[in-house]
Amino acid sequence: MTKLYGTDDAERMNKVLESVDPEMELGKGGHEVDEVVDVAVADGGDDAPIIKLVNLIIYQAIKGKASDIHIEPFEKRVCVRYRVDGNLAEAMEPPKRLQGAIASRIKIMSNMDIAEKRKPQDGKFQVKAEGRQIDFRVSSLPTVHGEKIVMRILDASNLSLNLDSLGFEEKALTDFRNAIAAPYGMILVTGPTGSGKTTTLYSAVKEIMNPDSNFVTVEDPVEYQVEGLNQVQVNVKSGLTFAAALRSILRQDPDVVMVGEIRDTETIEIAVKAALTGHLVLSTLHTNDAAGTITRMVDMGVDPFMVASATLLVSAQRLIRRVCPHCKEAYRCAPERMLHMGFTQDEVDAKKEVFRAKGCARCNQGYAGRFAILETLPINDDIKRMVVDGHSSIEVRAKAIEQGMITLRRAALLNALRGNTSIEEVLRVTLGEQRASKPDAVSAEPSGA
Repeated sequence: MTKLYGTDDAERMNKVLESVDPEMELGKGGHEVDEVVDVAVADGGDDAPIIKLVNLIIYQAIKGKASDIHIEPFEKRVCVRYRVDGNLAEAMEPPKRLQGAIASRIKIMSNMDIAEKRKPQDGKFQVKAEGRQIDFRVSSLPTVHGEKIVMRILDASNLSLNLDSLGFEEKALTDFRNAIAAPYGMILVTGPTGSGKTTTLYSAVKEIMNPDSNFVTVEDPVEYQVEGLNQVQVNVKSGLTFAAALRSILRQDPDVVMVGEIRDTETIEIAVKAALTGHLVLSTLHTNDAAGTITRMVDMGVDPFMVASATLLVSAQRLIRRVCPHCKEAYRCAPERMLHMGFTQDEVDAKKEVFRAKGCARCNQGYAGRFAILETLPINDDIKRMVVDGHSSIEVRAKAIEQGMITLRRAALLNALRGNTSIEEVLRVTLGEQRASKPDAVSAEPSGA
């Protein structure tokens, strides 16, 4: 814990743990909480030790800029892990005997049923820390050794609603801006869970928002509340699915509609029709690359002509870790390996030095923060003809590259040349790309060797 948070925080945790009653049992001394919980952690105070402990777990996660908190029960221990920059790292191990009390405290804060331990539950709460209010989404899951708790941290202060600050290549940014400037049509951002798709959509909507238009979103859940947006929360239990909400939204005279995620045929059919009838529709889909999105839409039952007519742009996105500027280390990568990864001969000849993560007190194992890489595929006349004629995603991708599309791998490599990220990170994030190779296949020698 001292490695992650320093001596003062470790001492504070030890003081909290020492003050916990060894005989404390599950659910004893349950405390009602206000709607907004203050997690400013002090050494003193009259709060119960379990409250202090949970507050400290939350406070350290916020301080460490974590996106998720995992509290995992095992046979003989309890592990608290934080997800920082996309990777989980162990932070602390509270005593096993406190497992039930910690879970009960979090469930009380989240308005969940503390007596129900056999079924998964979902909840949410809000905390006040360092002068700002932060939303938490909570999920409990019964395991063989007790309830596993995961808390998703939704800190709006970390949300950069600015396309310029996301890290896109100039061509990708231009393609994206040209698409969102259109009066109608559909824009899709694809990628795995946690790749920043929602942030990109929020940023796009924020850029084109104006008082003359009606902007409506349908999300599951509404992660960030944005002034000026009419945001609809999906509620499957009450029948408010993405498709049902989208159908109702189209009767609300919208100009721009953001659909948090397209999950089924009904939703995509309504979205395509909306795009064809004068609305700008922005949404996300789970595919590996931009060209594969077109195939996925056709597979979901949308007529190829409708796909070609309605779609303005499809894009694929990933988040890649930024190498720490304070401790990054230059080294020489073997030219044949650089060529194999996708560097051009000119780039290999002009600059043979790249950087790798080293690690220091200011970063997280050599990395500090993340930025987005984006591959954009504008649906121009050539691509439309290919879609209607039923060409494969491989052929569409080849045509797009011929027309100048910067792939995810290429965007990552360009950032490696600039010293923004490491070769290892490029290979990790874009492993599925063509010409990818395993990280340990990179032959390198230290700079100056």
